[in-house]
Amino acid sequence: MEIAKMTQGAADKAQQEEKNAQAGFDINVGDMERWASGFAGAALGLLGLKRGGLLGLALAGVGGSLLYRGATGKCHLYNALGINTAGANEKGKGVQQGILITKSVVIRKPRAELFRFWRDFTNLPQFMKDLESVECFEGNKSHWVAKGPMNTTLEWDAEIINEVPDELIAWQSLENADVRNAGSVHFTDNLGGETHVKVTMQYLPPAGRLGDKVSKWAGTNPAELLEENLQRFKQLMESGGAQEVSAGSADEGAVGVSGT
Repeated sequence: MEIAKMTQGAADKAQQEEKNAQAGFDINVGDMERWASGFAGAALGLLGLKRGGLLGLALAGVGGSLLYRGATGKCHLYNALGINTAGANEKGKGVQQGILITKSVVIRKPRAELFRFWRDFTNLPQFMKDLESVECFEGNKSHWVAKGPMNTTLEWDAEIINEVPDELIAWQSLENADVRNAGSVHFTDNLGGETHVKVTMQYLPPAGRLGDKVSKWAGTNPAELLEENLQRFKQLMESGGAQEVSAGSADEGAVGVSGT
């Protein structure tokens, strides 16, 4: 009986492997990641050729790897780790498989005033230096244009999914976003008429986690950027002007969650 079970199990495994081969199972990178990998690879390759030297050669090499990843849909690292994002449920994963960042700041202004300013998303580029513009539409929808790594531009549409006046704003990106993302900002009373502002953002960067590491290597650290933006928000609301600041004063850091 045990031998029969083992024989049947081996036969089932062989049959499954044959089906996987016929279905092109060796493609383990989803369509969005393939597009993003090709985009990031081309940008890194051009940057490497422009810089020259050992650093330029290294950047060009990473760019070539990303181009291969995008063109073939195959990732050796994913294969080694048993990861496959090419399944039909890739869209359903959304930003839950991305990067989670939480930062907060205390501002000497009433929360109602801070809420009103933030709720008009067209104000955000005043202190978010990565944002070029935000256009608001009816139905709680908006269009965002941001500065990407290496002088690129990223765009997406978003909608507000939860709102509590003077307390909470939550949003998420819509389909076909260059960077899938979601986030929330909480306003709570602090001592002495101050307001504690907490921002949580979750996003799937171009080319998955590999793209996140490449972006950090190229000088764009999303955790530090959010921290700097919150400090600029504090300066803008307290003194009427957002100045250049350095990361290091917010009270919470960036946390990675399971995913690509």
